[in-house]
Amino acid sequence: MSARTLPKAGRAPQLDPREYETSFGEFIGIGPNGNLWVDGCDVAELVERFGSPLFIMSENQLRYTYRSFRDAFREHYPNSEILFANKSNNGLAIRHIMNQEGAGGDCFGNTEMYLALLAGTDPKTLVLNGSNKEDEELEMAIANGLCINIDAMDELDRIDAVAKRLGKDVDIGIRLALDLDPLAERQGVAMHGPGTMKEQSDSTKWGMTREQTVEIVKRAQVMSNMNLVEIHFHLSRMSNIANDFAVMAGEMITWAAHIRDETGWVAPTIDIGGGWTFGKWYGTGPNSQMDDDSAPTADDYARECAKAIKDEAARLDFPLPKLRLEPGRALSGPAGVAVGTVGAVKTGDTKKWVNLDLSTNHISWAAILDWYYHALPVRNAGAEGTETVDLVGPLCNSDELGRHRKMPPLQRGDFVAFLDTGGYCESSAARYNAQRLPATVLVTGDTADVISDREEFRDAAGRFRVPPHLLAGSFAPQAGE
Repeated sequence: MSARTLPKAGRAPQLDPREYETSFGEFIGIGPNGNLWVDGCDVAELVERFGSPLFIMSENQLRYTYRSFRDAFREHYPNSEILFANKSNNGLAIRHIMNQEGAGGDCFGNTEMYLALLAGTDPKTLVLNGSNKEDEELEMAIANGLCINIDAMDELDRIDAVAKRLGKDVDIGIRLALDLDPLAERQGVAMHGPGTMKEQSDSTKWGMTREQTVEIVKRAQVMSNMNLVEIHFHLSRMSNIANDFAVMAGEMITWAAHIRDETGWVAPTIDIGGGWTFGKWYGTGPNSQMDDDSAPTADDYARECAKAIKDEAARLDFPLPKLRLEPGRALSGPAGVAVGTVGAVKTGDTKKWVNLDLSTNHISWAAILDWYYHALPVRNAGAEGTETVDLVGPLCNSDELGRHRKMPPLQRGDFVAFLDTGGYCESSAARYNAQRLPATVLVTGDTADVISDREEFRDAAGRFRVPPHLLAGSFAPQAGE
């Protein structure tokens, strides 16, 4: 089936990467007219049709990247399963694509869980994570049969109480606080705070100690409605070195063997979480282009993690468990493009600013984490950058989307695109200055469909309420009038 052809309902299409003058991905590049294209659609035409600012997602790029990750891990560790991190992009259409591809899901909170279930995701492929789960979350998870990863000492009793009230059995896992001693000298990226990777991990709120984990297992073993199914850890985006993830994966087996020796329970599944990165030849990621084409590939991660798991399992005579992992940005990120329209272009004594209607409300990591998203003009996308500018948004702060970027001359009405914005952009978008959220368009071959509506004034005002006494003070007739 051609990449231009829409898939039949419920079937994942065959994918053939497109040929572009310059490729930024398998389905994103500079098209035949010199403009930026997403799959078979000219991005300039999309913005003219759907408005600005605009999020664009490539269905075929998302599918292609998912399959690359899935196939890499299956090659090196056949008993593996991908759980898409819904938080990276929680659109309903995105979840439907992941379902068709066979991906499970990592859920945080009621709404992510609800959206995954609403899309028809198999509950047995979903896990509920979180450090402070509310009763309402537990009830939804238990009623629908999700695995709940425990991350607090009182959580087991709370799960048990809800399960008994509903008359349900529950699949549970335990989120671990791994030691990670081999990473004590490895420096982590600044987005997780100061210190080494071990110090960063130790300082987070996540996970249970060895002693706590053993206690939870022993207590769960005598509860007839509890099914212990996995142990879990999430290294997060601390590194783009594959061996750091391999250290973590191997230590999961170390802990699994310790739990076995203390309790007799042999964990059938280890979930090694997310934090997986991707690299691009033009650069992306934290600290201004940390992830270039030297960053690990999915195959690098899979090969090294699989080896670490197998080696440690052999050393400790532990049966090889099922492997789960929860990539998010590594899957959704490359599928997205965010586009804004140039407004005011200002030149000062030492700097030039190009203002866009796109903002750090929409690409928050650009400001919060100093994240580099490669920017280029949509029309004549291959034009040489001849001047250094700051690309900024309209908010009443510095609103820096891209500092010191080499761009061709830009003028009011031009379109500027930021690449690799499919993860943690729309899902973490803000409304500072009451800025309304953009629409999102899903491109499938030569077609495009809106999958998130553009917010209107009524959406911005509709969530607010005015107490009666304030209404009276503003509008009621005053005495003597």
